[in-house]
Amino acid sequence: MKYAVCIMNAMVHGVDTRVWLYEGDNPWHFITIKKTDADEIKKEYIWPRRGFGAIPVYVTVGKTRWKTSIFPEKGGAYVLPIKKSVRVAEAIHAGDTISLRIEVVQ
Repeated sequence: MKYAVCIMNAMVHGVDTRVWLYEGDNPWHFITIKKTDADEIKKEYIWPRRGFGAIPVYVTVGKTRWKTSIFPEKGGAYVLPIKKSVRVAEAIHAGDTISLRIEVVQ
């Protein structure tokens, strides 16, 4: 985690990570939030998890902000899907390392 700051009673987590492509039947771009950063986010989220253990978040990449969810992976990490409109707006491609801000929805 690059940083974590409190803004209006919400923690904002800064993460630098690599974009990867899931090449299944429906390809999606994701980033992985490593376990140490995921543990900090899990501590903050006190409400019951959504389906699949998801945590609702706001994400900011560059000038683009959107509401989505992060999903747990085996080993304690989380994955975050990066939708096409964000990738196009911010010129993001698989293999790129990006900086993003994650704010847990309360």
